[in-house]
Amino acid sequence: MINFLSKFVQDDLAAFGNMEINDDLPIDVQTITDAMMTTAQKVGELGIRFALNLLVCWILVHFFYYRKSRRRDYYFTFMVFSSAMLTLLYIMGNVEVGVGLTLGLFAIFGVIRYRTETVPIREMTYLFVIIALAAANGLAPIYQAVDLSTAPHYALAWGNVGVMALVNLLIVLLIWILESEKLVKHTTTKLVLYDRIELIVPERREELIADLEKRIGVKVTNVEIGHVDFLKDAAFIKVYYNLPKGESNTVNTVRRAKDYVG
Repeated sequence: MINFLSKFVQDDLAAFGNMEINDDLPIDVQTITDAMMTTAQKVGELGIRFALNLLVCWILVHFFYYRKSRRRDYYFTFMVFSSAMLTLLYIMGNVEVGVGLTLGLFAIFGVIRYRTETVPIREMTYLFVIIALAAANGLAPIYQAVDLSTAPHYALAWGNVGVMALVNLLIVLLIWILESEKLVKHTTTKLVLYDRIELIVPERREELIADLEKRIGVKVTNVEIGHVDFLKDAAFIKVYYNLPKGESNTVNTVRRAKDYVG
């Protein structure tokens, strides 16, 4: 019985030795060639990703966001959030937990932090932009396996690095164009408790605008009439006007003293 099994195994091994390798079959290069990135390559990859993401995030926050809003709290939040997001995506992208869990964790953190606070739409937009850039910079492949038939190893693919840098550049250019005063006039609003309610009727709209411009000191582009209190002879009016170049209007979003952030 043992001799029979031994002859059976020998026949299978001989048949296996005569098999031809089909180059079209998908082969896991990692398991066959065992091509591994060196420690220096891993450190260099993390350095490239981190430096590029930090530079782009700093440009967006410092030159576009902070120049108009002057919100130091969001400046700190955007910079730290972007760097932490990239680091976590890079680390977890190389293990079995995957990117989905990483994004889920940040979604949970975001809900816990921002669910009780009204975040302005501009700040929320910048937050999503830096998250998207951190994901792209943390997951885009910049190393590739080369010389698989002789000496397999990983090498830096400058083409992939260029594409990743181009993606960041396009986002910066887009925000620069949209934030430019020459392209778009930045209209803001001011809520006014108005005492001359006899001017709120449509027939006297021009008189109302002229009085508001004289008392507020801005060029009014439009007005909206809100709540009217005839007992107190007052009405809430939403005034629209254009911001001068380089100025911001974040204080107009404050309704209570505890909402003020210096």
